[in-house]
Amino acid sequence: MDKLIIIVNGIPLLLEGLIVTLELGAAFIALGLALGLAIAFAQVYGNRFITIFCAGFVQVFLGIPAMVLLFLFYFGLGEFGFNISAFAASVIAMGLRSAAYQSQVFRGAIQSIRSGQITAVKALGMNLFQRIRYVVLPQALRYSFAPWSNEYAAQIKDTSLCYAIGVTEIMREGRYIVVQTFGNAMLIYIIIAFIYLGITYFGIWLLRYWEIKLRVPGFGIN
Repeated sequence: MDKLIIIVNGIPLLLEGLIVTLELGAAFIALGLALGLAIAFAQVYGNRFITIFCAGFVQVFLGIPAMVLLFLFYFGLGEFGFNISAFAASVIAMGLRSAAYQSQVFRGAIQSIRSGQITAVKALGMNLFQRIRYVVLPQALRYSFAPWSNEYAAQIKDTSLCYAIGVTEIMREGRYIVVQTFGNAMLIYIIIAFIYLGITYFGIWLLRYWEIKLRVPGFGIN
């Protein structure tokens, strides 16, 4: 009975934390998606200077651990007078990191499009912008569903790292419950683990559903 009371009393706190977790995850993914697409197209179609710059960006954000990035953007920027909230620092740091990962997913998808299609639309008189909009982008997004689902799961799980700089997401709320109830860590963290499992499973299932729904029969990848 005591365990049940703890769970019931802790639900409001966990729900508050869950909302923040979902907001963080959505922000990471949205920023990463927008920048990742731009970087991917820049790497494929940009000039030498642009491709080198984008490759450097990707290497930096792939090579630095997520926790270090969080500390750099939260504590580091504060030393230069940029006092931003822990939430904003998390979105910037993890969003840029996600952009580096997503850019490579989209770059691979763009480069997988058959060269014959590009030759054909060039012959029809399409300029670069039209080729990207009507031919490359729709197919690249379709081809990206499977690998992108891994990035979705990774970003949702990485929201837990924001606990380290004070964001009141579900992990921090869980810690508050543990402290207030003088223990019960195993119970609370098992509940949080199942919440994360549910979020990631539902998101991956939804992406898989859209991948199948948008698939064009007989239109494979070379």
